[in-house]
This record gives sequence, C-alpha cells and structure tokens, in this order.
Amino acid sequence: MTSTTDHTQQTREAEEVREGEGTAGTGPDAGSGAWDDGLIARRAAAASATAGGQPVVPLLPAPHTGTPASGPDGADDDLTARLDALRELTGLSRPRVDAATLAEAGRVLDDAAARRRLSRRHTVVALAGATGSGKSTLFNTLAGVTISDTGVRRPTTSAALACSWTDGAAGLLDRLEIPGRLRRRPVQGPDGPGPLDGLVLIDLPDHDSAAVEHRAQVDRVLAHVDAVIWVVDPEKYGDALLHERYLRPMAGHAEVTFVVLNQVDRLPEDAADQVLDDLRRLLDEDGIALGEHGEPGATVLALSALTGEGVGELRDCLGQLTSERRAAARRIGADLDAAAERLRPAYVPTGRVGLSEEAREEFADRLAEAVGAAAAGQTAERAWRRNAGRACGTPWLRLWRWYEARRTPGTAERPPGGTPGAEATAARQRVEQAVRVVADEAASGLPTPWADAVREAAARGADGLPEALDGLTAPEPAPARPPRPGWWPVAVLAQVSMTLLQVVGGIWLLGQVLGVFTPDLLPPVLLMVAGILGGPCVEYGSRLAARGPARRYGADAERALRDAAAGCGRARVLDPVAAELLRYREVREQYARVLDPVGGDGARGRAGGRHVRVTELSTTGR
Repeated sequence: MTSTTDHTQQTREAEEVREGEGTAGTGPDAGSGAWDDGLIARRAAAASATAGGQPVVPLLPAPHTGTPASGPDGADDDLTARLDALRELTGLSRPRVDAATLAEAGRVLDDAAARRRLSRRHTVVALAGATGSGKSTLFNTLAGVTISDTGVRRPTTSAALACSWTDGAAGLLDRLEIPGRLRRRPVQGPDGPGPLDGLVLIDLPDHDSAAVEHRAQVDRVLAHVDAVIWVVDPEKYGDALLHERYLRPMAGHAEVTFVVLNQVDRLPEDAADQVLDDLRRLLDEDGIALGEHGEPGATVLALSALTGEGVGELRDCLGQLTSERRAAARRIGADLDAAAERLRPAYVPTGRVGLSEEAREEFADRLAEAVGAAAAGQTAERAWRRNAGRACGTPWLRLWRWYEARRTPGTAERPPGGTPGAEATAARQRVEQAVRVVADEAASGLPTPWADAVREAAARGADGLPEALDGLTAPEPAPARPPRPGWWPVAVLAQVSMTLLQVVGGIWLLGQVLGVFTPDLLPPVLLMVAGILGGPCVEYGSRLAARGPARRYGADAERALRDAAAGCGRARVLDPVAAELLRYREVREQYARVLDPVGGDGARGRAGGRHVRVTELSTTGR
C-alpha cells in the first residue's frame, strides 16, 4: 500500500508573496503561454496584489492578507526546491519535449504559485459527493447553521457555497470563483472559531449531476482546494464513476483526502461495519493509502450528518488538519508527484545511456575505411620501398627503368581500385552507415524525445561530412618523398663501389685485349665478377633493411589519415551528440530533484507514492 511522502509544509509567516513563483505554463489558464529564453516565463503578480478591489461579501468582513502558517524550514525549502526544479526542467525541455507533455507541469506550477501567494493560515476543504449522499446536510451540521439547501429535489446544490471560520479568506475564494453572495460564516461560540480556526469549507454540487455545468464546476474547484471530503452513502459508495473518475486518479493525494460514509443511521451496527470494511477494500484497490495505525494516508470515517453520530470525530480531524496548516503544502507536493509521474516516460531511460568506447572506436574504424586509410598506408609503404630501390639499386637497372619510363610515359604505377566515381559513392554510403550506427547506439535507452534529438544532431553533423573527408584524401600538389634513414648513404656508397669494380675490371680487361696491359685475365675477371654479384647483393640487402622502415612509414600514414578522419567525425557528429546527451543528463538531474530535492543526485525519489530508480548516465563527450 502506498502513499505520498510528506515532502512539504508551509513556513516563514512574514512571507506572503514569493517573487518568481508564478510561471507561464501551457495549460488552459496559462494565458498566452509565452516562454522566455528557454525557461518558463515568470508571470507578474501585480494583478492579484490589490485587495481594495474585492467584491462585497455578505456575512464576511473585509479581506486581509492574514499570516502565513509556520512550519519546518526544511520542508518549505524542499517544496521550493522541487518547484524550482520543475520550472527549470520544463524550460530546458521545451526544445525537445512537446508542449502537450509539459502542459500539466505548467498547470501545477501556476496553481502552486497562485496558492502560495495567498493566505497560508487558511485550509480550504471541499465537500464532494454524489446526488443524495447528504453532503449538504453534513455541511450545515459542521457550520452549525443551515447554509446549504437540502431536500428531495435533485440536484439540490446548484452552485458551490463557502463557509469560512476565519477572516481573510477572500483571496482564496476569489481563486475558486465563488461569488460574494455565496460566502457565509458559521455559528461560533464566544471563544471564536476554536479548533477550526482557518477552515474554509466548500459545499460542491453533485459530481454525478445531470447538469453539465455542475460537473464542470466540481472539477474546477477540486483542482484548487487543499483537501477533499468525499461523502458517500451506503447505496453509492461503490459507484464506478466516483472511483474511476476521481478517487483512482487522485490516489497520490491520499493525505489530503477524507472518505466519509454518511447515513450510517440507516444501517444496523453490523451492516455499517461491513459496508465500512468494503469501502476500505475498494479504496485499497484504487491505490489509495489508508491512514491507519499512525501511517499517513486517507482518513475513512462513518457518521450520520442527520443524527450527529461520528460528526465530532470528523470535526476533530478537521481541527487537526487546520491547526497543522500543512494541507496546502501537501496538496502541492502531491500535485508535483502526479506531474512527475506523468513526465516519467519523457525523462527516465530504459537502460544505460551514452556512447561506449567500443562504439566510438567502431565509428572511427568506419570513417577510416571510408577515407581508405588502409589503402593510403599501403601506398605510402610501397612508395617508401620504391624510393629505397631507386636509391640503392644498381645503376644499370636504374638506367633501364629511366629508359622505359621515357619510352612509355603512361605506364606509371597506379593504386589498385575501381573508377573514382564508384569509389566516391561507396565512401559516401559507408559514411552514412557509420553515422546511423553511432546515432542509434547513442540514442539507445533514451526516452523518445531525447533519442530523436540525438539522431537529429547526428544527421545535422552528417551533412557535409563526406565532403570534409574527401578533403583529407585530396592529392597534394607536390607530394614529398619519403624520408631516408641513416644507412642509405652507406648502401649507395657500397653500390657505387660495386659499379667502380665493374668499370675498373672492364677497363683492365679491355687494356689487356688491346695490348696496353700485361695479359692476365684472372684479376680483371675477379673484379668484374665481384662488382656484378655485389651490386644485386647490396640491392637485396637494402630491400630487406627497408621493410621495417617502410612498414612503419605506411602505418604512420594510415594512422595520420585515420586520426584526421576521426577528428572530423568527432567535431561534426560525436560532439553534437555528446552535447545532446549532456543536455539530457542535466534535465534528468532536474527531474530527479523534482522527485526528491534532497536525494536528487542520488537518483532516488518518489513519484505517485512509488519509488523510482533513475539510471545513471554515461555521456562520454569526446
């Protein structure tokens, strides 16, 4: 069985008006519903500050501001913190959450501001019930004078009547739109109002009246009173209309709810107990916590307004309610709980939220694949090896390659791949796929409004991303040659030495043939063989030595292009997505403060009497 937590009670007696409590909501009473700089606009309270223009009220003295009720500062601060958090929440959410979802929160803020501006020493209690339940008779019994008409004609009560035990309730009754001619004072003893000091009792029309305007008036007044006494009779206490339309939706308001079984004088004693037990069972099925054994919850009583049986107990309960002066704060807190519960689907995630390192790495891998980082690394590696072969190869091979290049200039080495147009199309598709995957990963677990916002941010960043990546792979006008390691000059000198051996051996051999030198074939032949064999050996050794540096050079080129692509993707996609996730985290924290201003950062609060666990976010921005 659940009940709303006693978050609040009114404090600070000298404070009649709180600046900034009024906010422009999105409900029907929100005026133009204007918003200011992403936050709910503050309403001017000047219109409600004038007391001189109040209408003349029969049997009631001129209104005055009254003294606000006192209460623990912590409870009042908690209520103020929750209202501020809800105001901040709706403001931050406006660009992401539709106005219809925020309408109820705006209405709660407006109602809370209006109630807290008015007298806190008064407690407004409404008597509501079905046709023939006897609420008007109970109203007259509590007032001690016949104020509300009773009879067999239905409906008997056609307009809301007010009875105030204490002066200064005119502002509250103006808020309920009860005209002055329907405001009365009860019969009081010589000592004044006594335990009912501050009570304002409202007799409502029948909630099941055939007249539509009566039902509309009941709904309007019930939305603004501090507490409600539901009067039921032995015949209609299980009426589906009462339970489905009023009691069940207001289950979170149990601490400011009274359910009175009237007309028990018509039942035998055993039957009255059985009906009362069955009424408690129905209330439990409605989710209404019952205030039994000292626990907070609804008060259930049995009485007879006609004979006066049990009326004293109800009067004592009302006296305790008015003396505590906490009903208005409890009602505001219950309204906040109900609004937070309705907002829950828009703020509470269904799982862990944020981008994991695996998702970010996968996004970087897809972009690297789109820009061809691996192919660029292989090309750089081949270029390094080719440059090493040209520098350390035999002069005769280099001369031959030069001749071939001059003879057929169109045979330059080209990187493998298809046509440029097909490659560009495939790269664009890979980029779009990478953005979709990372957006879905970031939006996973988020409530629908924020998941849509994350996907929109990723889509905006994807515009122009393929062109930006193409700029990373555009060929340079004068590409630089790969750097040469320190052993290259030694290899070149060795290759020159081998060539010189061949030249010297050839000249020596030619001189012997021409008779210039003494005939001896072995030395020149050995020199020529040493030069001919040594040149390829030096070239082969240089190629083996070039593998490591070439591989490192290609890896550096691949990593540089990969990092450039990842940086481009981070700036255009990941950073906007992270900004949306951080914005969601901010509103999630505000929502947690609405549930529980003390433990909001602990992500544990109460909404509608139920504990809510808000999943901690993981919003990695970079």
